[in-house]
Amino acid sequence: MRVASRVRSLAESSTLAAAARARALAAEGRPVLSLTAGEPDFTTPANIVEAAIAGLRAGLTHYAPTAGTPDARAAIASKLRRENGLACEASGVTITVGAKHALHLAMECLVEPGDEVLLPTPAWVSYDPLIRLAGGTVVEVPGEASRGYLVTAEDLERAITPRTRVLVLNSPSNPTGTMHSPDSIREIAAMLAGHPEITVVSDEIYEKLVYPEIDPAASFLSIGSCPEVADRTITINGMSKAFAMTGWRIGYAAAAGEGTEAIRAMIRLQGQMTNGIPTFLMPAIVEALERSADAVESMRKAFARRAALVAQRLAAMPGLQAPTPTCAFYAFTDLTAILGRTSPGGRLIEDGDGFAAALLEEALVGVVSGRDFGGPGRTAARFSFACGDDHLVEAFDRLETFLDGLR
Repeated sequence: MRVASRVRSLAESSTLAAAARARALAAEGRPVLSLTAGEPDFTTPANIVEAAIAGLRAGLTHYAPTAGTPDARAAIASKLRRENGLACEASGVTITVGAKHALHLAMECLVEPGDEVLLPTPAWVSYDPLIRLAGGTVVEVPGEASRGYLVTAEDLERAITPRTRVLVLNSPSNPTGTMHSPDSIREIAAMLAGHPEITVVSDEIYEKLVYPEIDPAASFLSIGSCPEVADRTITINGMSKAFAMTGWRIGYAAAAGEGTEAIRAMIRLQGQMTNGIPTFLMPAIVEALERSADAVESMRKAFARRAALVAQRLAAMPGLQAPTPTCAFYAFTDLTAILGRTSPGGRLIEDGDGFAAALLEEALVGVVSGRDFGGPGRTAARFSFACGDDHLVEAFDRLETFLDGLR
């Protein structure tokens, strides 16, 4: 049986693969401590769970409209107006099977074969494959570790050609744990004012996980609130990270003004792919967005505490250089200083792949190689701190012992 070439060439998600390797060793009875998954260790707040259960008991077991129920779409639009400054109406919202599905729909609807898509790197591992599946050409715009792996408006403008059609922006960032300041976002929007052919796809899934406790200047701004690009920004978000709802698979895409044309196209495509998400989940969306702020804040504070712990531990480890994580739940660590050395078990560490493999096999600590994040990621690794404090302390104790044994 022949498999289509576009899928044969598709790599497995390296983040999911790393998590699977760690789970496989744990299943053998080995005491693995995984820092791989981008998934909160908290359970979904009880009031959100109860809203879904009530929906089932109320008989919400039939098909939902493809884009979601009116109440759920209205709740998302209201949230985006109130919190993000987007001039968004319910008609400009579609609810998807996770934020990854929303990104896939956006790429399929925006990108023609041969179009160029600007991708600041390091970047989440699925952006590149989704762009390529849509026929687009990925144009990486690498960020420098010395400035938190963030790119500037000038960096982006230098990469623009007559074929550029989309800019993918992810701030707060997976994998770097850093974010653009509001001023930086405004500068990018102002630059794009001179390039009206470019649409922004802004992935804001980590917007609520920002830590002014670590950096008082840390603050989030949606680029879709900037007038220069308000009508040509598709905002991607979902319930997974801030609300600890990864397994629920609830994402959404939204746009305002003329941008709603793209949302309508995405809804048409969605109707041929998945239709709507389960109907009984719609009340849970409303409950999460309108009555769960205290639970979200409690989880945010826990992540902020862990971010401070990780920053402190990494700063004390010679050979590992990482920007202080001020958002999301990742630290992205440059390994250049230890490349060419040999692990305690005799493995030559030549890149992020070798480091991650040796650390897992020898110290039983799982991390994600930075290779598939692009840009400077080949010589880096991602550490997730979406896990308990004791888990983190023990994992970093093992990491420290591993590094002390390098020769």
